[in-house]
Amino acid sequence: MKKIKTWWMSFILLCGLTTVSCDNEDNPTFPEQPETSDPTGGYDMTGFARGADVSWLTEMEASGRKFYDNTGKERECMELLRELGMNAVRLRVWVNPTDGWCNKQDVLVKAWRASKLGYRLMIDFHYSDSWADPGQQTKPAAWAAYTFDELKQAVADHTTDVLSALKAQNIGVEWVQVGNETRTGMLWDDGKASAGNTSNFAQLINAGYDAVKGVYPEAKVIIHIDEGNNPNRYNWLFDGLQADGARWDVIGMSLYPEPDGDNESKKDWRKMNDDCIANMKALVQKYGTEVMMCEIGINWNYEEAEAFYTDFITKAKAVEGCLGVFAWEPQCYGGWEGYHKGMFNDDGRPTDSMNAFKRD
Repeated sequence: MKKIKTWWMSFILLCGLTTVSCDNEDNPTFPEQPETSDPTGGYDMTGFARGADVSWLTEMEASGRKFYDNTGKERECMELLRELGMNAVRLRVWVNPTDGWCNKQDVLVKAWRASKLGYRLMIDFHYSDSWADPGQQTKPAAWAAYTFDELKQAVADHTTDVLSALKAQNIGVEWVQVGNETRTGMLWDDGKASAGNTSNFAQLINAGYDAVKGVYPEAKVIIHIDEGNNPNRYNWLFDGLQADGARWDVIGMSLYPEPDGDNESKKDWRKMNDDCIANMKALVQKYGTEVMMCEIGINWNYEEAEAFYTDFITKAKAVEGCLGVFAWEPQCYGGWEGYHKGMFNDDGRPTDSMNAFKRD
């Protein structure tokens, strides 16, 4: 095995990430850090968020995936992404995933690494043991028989537990998603907004909101839904949440054009971008809250991929109240887990799409 020289990779080995657990799960041992007065490495990590969701990273590393710069030199992924312009990292959290990936300890590993590189951090709570999105918002198995009051308490306790573990390691958290792509609500069926339970959904949101503020008072809480170019679903959901007393700081979006797909509404990325930007402006004006693109992606080998990202980021930066743009799993390549919207080629090198995230 090739000798690993970097201190953050020593932490992966220390914790044995093939099982994603440290010897003491509540108090993992962290390696000594090199003395430095500037963890950013001299890069400007402030301002408009140019982010990357890298939640798959530790699993990819454990499987043997490597990452390279454009000269072919092997690189640590987060350090390479920082060099390419990224200044923020987003990490998803699952409650009790069967394989351990994206549980509290795995998130702690990635967040610790990111913080030592000066990244700003977004934590994305799914409140599920696996993927949560508009088509599935399944309760964690351990919560399945809970009453609604117990469910609200579980949301609060889980949120507090994960965030407290991060804070104990002096890891800053700037944004927290309470739920992932929750257009139809979360924790079905109790919080299924599409079934008329917007009141229940609002109460679950508030349980998470209060828990976030209890650990990180300055962190901004995000409610995140999909299809940022579709204003109807945003107005319907946020009108209902506002009427039911839900609290949030930021409206989060996803956007995934499919120029070569069968869905006519997703083929024209230029129109999708323009519609999404218009929606951002309208939401800021209507609800008086900030907005953020929490997930964006397009097929890595699409001939206009760089133009798509550049166009969107340029326009988003001009929206008063837009905090940033996060690419979803840009480090993915070679069809990892069937995902083809990364920003690396099949050789594990960054594509020209990364130019869109360069610092000004």
